[in-house]
Amino acid sequence: MSSVASKAHPLFSSLPLFLTWRTLCFRTICSGRLGFATSDTDPPVAGTKVLDSFKEEFEIGSRMITLETGKIARFANGAVVLGMDETKVLSTVTSSKGDAVRDFLPLTVDYQEKQFAQGVIPNTFMRREGAPKERELLCGRIIDRPIRPLFPAGFYHEVQVMASVLSSDGKQDPDVMAANATSTALMLSDIPWGGPIGVIRIGRICGQFVVNPTMDELSLSDLNLVYACTKDKTLMIDVQAREISEKDLEAGLRLAHPEAVKYLEPQIRLAAKAGKQKKEYKLSMISDRTLENVSNLAEASIEAVFTDPSYGKFERGEALDKITQEVKKTLEEECDEESLQVLPKAVDTVRKKVVRKRIITEGFRVDGRRLDQVRPIYCEAGNLPILHGSSLFSRGDTQVLCTVTLGAPGDAQRLESLVGPPTKRFMLHYSFPPFSINEVGKRMGLNRREVGHGTLAEKALLAVLPPEDDFPYTVRLNSEVMASDGSTSMATVCGGSMALLDAGIPLREHVAGVSVGLVSEIDPSTGEIKDYRIVTDILGLEDHLGDMDFKIAGTRKGVTAIQLDIKPAGIPLDIICESLEHALKGRLQILDHMDREISAPRTQDDRNSPRLATLKYSNDTLRRLIGPLGALKRKIEEETGARISISDGTLTILAKNQSVMEKVQEKIDFIIGREIEVGGIYKGIVTSVKEYGAFVEFNGGQQGLLHISELSHGPVSRVSDVVSVGQQLSLMCIGTDVRGNIKLSLKATSPRLESDKRKVVEGSVPVQKEATHVWASIEDVSHEQKQESPLSKNNTSGVNHYNSSIPTVLIRSVAECDEEEKSSGLSRSSKSGLKPTAAPKCDVREKKVPSQDDEVLSLFNIPNSFSSSKPKIPKSFLEKGRKKASNSTFKFKDGDEDRCSTSQTDTHDKLSDEETKVESLMTTKNLKLGTKVNAKVYQIRAHGLVLDLGGGIRGMYRFEGNGKDNFEVGNELLVECSSFTGKGIPVMSLVDEE
Repeated sequence: MSSVASKAHPLFSSLPLFLTWRTLCFRTICSGRLGFATSDTDPPVAGTKVLDSFKEEFEIGSRMITLETGKIARFANGAVVLGMDETKVLSTVTSSKGDAVRDFLPLTVDYQEKQFAQGVIPNTFMRREGAPKERELLCGRIIDRPIRPLFPAGFYHEVQVMASVLSSDGKQDPDVMAANATSTALMLSDIPWGGPIGVIRIGRICGQFVVNPTMDELSLSDLNLVYACTKDKTLMIDVQAREISEKDLEAGLRLAHPEAVKYLEPQIRLAAKAGKQKKEYKLSMISDRTLENVSNLAEASIEAVFTDPSYGKFERGEALDKITQEVKKTLEEECDEESLQVLPKAVDTVRKKVVRKRIITEGFRVDGRRLDQVRPIYCEAGNLPILHGSSLFSRGDTQVLCTVTLGAPGDAQRLESLVGPPTKRFMLHYSFPPFSINEVGKRMGLNRREVGHGTLAEKALLAVLPPEDDFPYTVRLNSEVMASDGSTSMATVCGGSMALLDAGIPLREHVAGVSVGLVSEIDPSTGEIKDYRIVTDILGLEDHLGDMDFKIAGTRKGVTAIQLDIKPAGIPLDIICESLEHALKGRLQILDHMDREISAPRTQDDRNSPRLATLKYSNDTLRRLIGPLGALKRKIEEETGARISISDGTLTILAKNQSVMEKVQEKIDFIIGREIEVGGIYKGIVTSVKEYGAFVEFNGGQQGLLHISELSHGPVSRVSDVVSVGQQLSLMCIGTDVRGNIKLSLKATSPRLESDKRKVVEGSVPVQKEATHVWASIEDVSHEQKQESPLSKNNTSGVNHYNSSIPTVLIRSVAECDEEEKSSGLSRSSKSGLKPTAAPKCDVREKKVPSQDDEVLSLFNIPNSFSSSKPKIPKSFLEKGRKKASNSTFKFKDGDEDRCSTSQTDTHDKLSDEETKVESLMTTKNLKLGTKVNAKVYQIRAHGLVLDLGGGIRGMYRFEGNGKDNFEVGNELLVECSSFTGKGIPVMSLVDEE
């Protein structure tokens, strides 16, 4: 014990021997107390238990697989850990000990994925896993469906299977591994079971089948096939595909069978080494005497009911119940207690015998149809016009109501599974209420059957949805079963396809589904099928009394989803492949009815059609929109009813209709604004009224001046006669003054200038119209959506930056300018000139682009206090400018009429050694070092000139010596860009003309 003390307290090692705990007969410190030892000798060391574990290793599809038992969960009836790469799954089986007093097999399969398998703590409040997720329920069904038929008839003891993922590397889907581990655990247990089974996954990439594909390979595959079988028979098939043909699907099934069989031999070897002796369980079997007695009493009456096609589902059920009650009375009179105990099971066996015999011998079914005949179909699309999409589909007595709801990308479902995508943007929710079968029941939580049926229909429709890049909506499809008489999941596929088209979603193809059944005759001596019939579009009764329920959904081109459930202990693969052709014929009949009802995406009206807009902003701008703790964002959503989602640089708006979308965008514009353009029309609120005009707040809090001269076309004596504080106005930006203040005009938006207003770009509309994509229909694209935004042409980064100084001058390096010219199609040849197009006559105030005079003046060290009056242009220069209008763009003012014109010819100026192009339409894109341009003297300062380079760009020219007297305002100069200042102002130098 001294060694223990030394480890806990290193200083104890320096104590004298007589002070140590062993000498003082002390034990150790425990809960702050000291205890006396009873002996001077240490207790004996406990023995080490050796775990007897058994292991099998084998390879399938280039994957090494291990089966291990005896190391974990030793008390379970059977326990196996199956490993593939770094993924390990534990499966255990147990059974009840008492006698079974029931007439069914209470098999429970629980599959669980805990977050510790990937080293993650759950993100829940309790930091624990909650109720089973949809994926866990679906994986449980993958395990349940192939193992259930192999339990012996009459075995009604409770059996529980629990599968859990111990570790996951994210490469392999654990569901197939859990199914094989469960088969091995049942083989090791003492539970009677007719296994083993093998379960395999097959993918197809670029036409090549892949065995045991990884999750990355599955994302590239057009086929996800899960196949379960015994040595010679098929037990279960589950398929998700992208319109794979029946021929290719058959090839995949025939490849999957021998690969799945490879799992069987290792399970048999492991069971031989570590398995338990199978226990003798009491089986609840019906005696031959009881079955013969009930058959004699009820067979004739049951056959009369089943041969009368006039019976409906409930009428037939009532007639069969009446027959059962009559047999019961007879047995009570005979005091046959043994037969009374198993009467329901015996009557059901007689029913099964009668139905199957008539189908095989006569080829007719319970409702009088031929074997390959589909029930009468009724289709109706758009039956609930207020919704985004709706449909009603009926096939016989089965009826399903489907509705579609469109949402924003942020409404996608978040998935917390170990493998697979993190979100799901298409959700199909299937609901089976009790009234659909005229029963009383409670609505509980997630139901395993509802989840399975809904997922099957979801996989069938997912193959034809447009890609996310073309269709950014989140889609929720609800399927409500109104009446059930078999194949409600396939009716959901049909109704869902019509509802999606009614919502305007451009599906590639219509999808329909049909369920195919099988009635077989077994040879009692060998147990092999000696005769069989394939039945198309089975009823609920035929599903119950038949051998299989083979659900197949797809388009005219191929299969998109399959789910096969069987009742006997396997069906030959040849019969399964033959059923594919029968399903195709039935599917084509249903597709014809659906095409006649709706065959193309429906065009929605503005009243009910949702609108989705995706806008790009800087992150700083988005932070202003969100507000403190998201207050501004929530306020907009509450006031408008729209949904707003924000991600990195992206703002997504989902509105119920166009009017709501416009209201939302108007509020957003007022908070964060948009890039102001000359000629743009904006809504603003008057904040103050002065003698010379009014100040207006608009575009996200920016201030503009509405001068008294811009209030009306007529004379205005007082500003307050026209506008007042708090009044909302629609104004046009006509430019900025020399100080950078925004100038607004009210008269420019009056009806008198209505013809001119068509020529200007509405400032707040282009981005909205470009970004608002309405996916109601391929054809339903409004003229507004087809217009290209002028703002998007100039905004190369995809992010709108808002500045009060308009426009901003973008200065680039020579390399960036060359790259920009290549992308914009500008010719860099020195001999090729631009071909300017004639500009329409327009108001100078509408086309004038404001300057950056403040920044230019700061270069000359001149205070910003000069007069803002516009220099007067001499008449001589006016005439000279008109003659040289072919080289550059000028603005003239003659009387009260403003005009602007552009050249129609190309001009080349020869300069010294080479012929160089003179830019006629100057923009921030084509301004670079060495660019020559005809400029005008805008203002004369003490140290240089302020030059108007055209296109709203101002440059500077520094005087050399005392050259101030050589220039006048309005002079035209040929200048060359020689450098740029730190603030991006171009510095020009004179070019001598020869």
